[in-house]
Amino acid sequence: MKGTATTYFPEIADIYKAAQTIKLIADQTPLQHSIRYSEKYQANIFLKREDLHLVRSYKIRGAFNKINSLPKEDLQKGVVCASAGNHAQGVAFACNHLKVQGTIYMPAVTPKQKIDQTKMFGGDWIEVVLVGDTFDDSQKAAEIFCKAENKTFVHPFDDPKIIEGQATIGLELLNQSEKSIDYVFVAVGGGGMAAGLCATFNALSPKTKIIGVEPEGAPSMKTSMEKGELVELKQIDKFIDGAAVQKVGQYTFPICKDYLCKMETIPEGKVCQTILELYNRDAIVVEPAGALTIAALDHFSDEIKGKNVVCVISGSNNDITRTAEIKERALLHANLKHYFIIRFPQRPGALKEFVADILGPNDDITHFEYSKKSSRENAPAVVGIELKSAEDLAPLIQRMKINNFFGDYLNDKPDLFQYLV
Repeated sequence: MKGTATTYFPEIADIYKAAQTIKLIADQTPLQHSIRYSEKYQANIFLKREDLHLVRSYKIRGAFNKINSLPKEDLQKGVVCASAGNHAQGVAFACNHLKVQGTIYMPAVTPKQKIDQTKMFGGDWIEVVLVGDTFDDSQKAAEIFCKAENKTFVHPFDDPKIIEGQATIGLELLNQSEKSIDYVFVAVGGGGMAAGLCATFNALSPKTKIIGVEPEGAPSMKTSMEKGELVELKQIDKFIDGAAVQKVGQYTFPICKDYLCKMETIPEGKVCQTILELYNRDAIVVEPAGALTIAALDHFSDEIKGKNVVCVISGSNNDITRTAEIKERALLHANLKHYFIIRFPQRPGALKEFVADILGPNDDITHFEYSKKSSRENAPAVVGIELKSAEDLAPLIQRMKINNFFGDYLNDKPDLFQYLV
């Protein structure tokens, strides 16, 4: 589905005004030099820690700037928003701080941690309504309710005041950095932060290149930029919930189209690898969207050598119950986790033979489903095997085939994989 765009470009004076507003409730977030990533990429890599806000994401900037700008009569009627989680927390905090009634629509699949945090920040001033499977489903329901109740809709990204609020990240970066910034990597969902940073740097540091990064399974901005017009994706992978939207904004799209240096998409599995790496090696906890920018650095390793590079860490609202899925996706992406249909001979000792003669010394069975339903010579089992090295896969499959255990390989059959695993 295609749509139209709206012409708008933030004035730097309005961004400075937004910065003064945001100072009322949020401190400047740190800009940290990363020794490890700087050595890895032979560049000066800095992390803008937007995950260290009270609500653990940059969304508080736009939400508070928007709600604080409303006339008194609109505040008395109340506000409505739709969000996959982070914007919801920003709105909830703003409603509680400004004593404004808010109704917050969230997808039913939103991690419980984000729902609980939203209720905690909003207190008695907000109500959470769970609707639909995607942000877009929630937004449609919220807009219907908003119109019926004559309330103000606080959009998560497609609103001038939201964009100006997110643009204040750029002011902080330029104030904090002792050197000129060559690259800024920014996560893109609907495009509010990306559009804001484009405006700030266009006015104050036009040589800085802004790189947008979005999930491979939800390339709404990249698709629209390639088509030259707003495009609504029919299906998206909702795993990176903080950056998975079917359609970017009418305000944000023209700005990103004209001022982003490049849009890059990153596989969800690569993002999961980065999440685990940040936790294990840097003690930084990020949500999937928060890891997008760092995950993109491999794609620019030659280009950024010797440059001053900032990665915006956009959020840390990660639900610990998702850890198993994050690890699974990371292993699949690294070609270290593999699923097979194994045909076991229906005789005693067959499993022992498989473990002793087929598996390599460093291979580990992590998933096993078997049911003897007939008297056939061979019975299938779904087996998940974790390898120490990706190079161990081919020899493993060869041993399976030679010994007549091999039934099928499931990793490259997504429909069957989703059904069986």
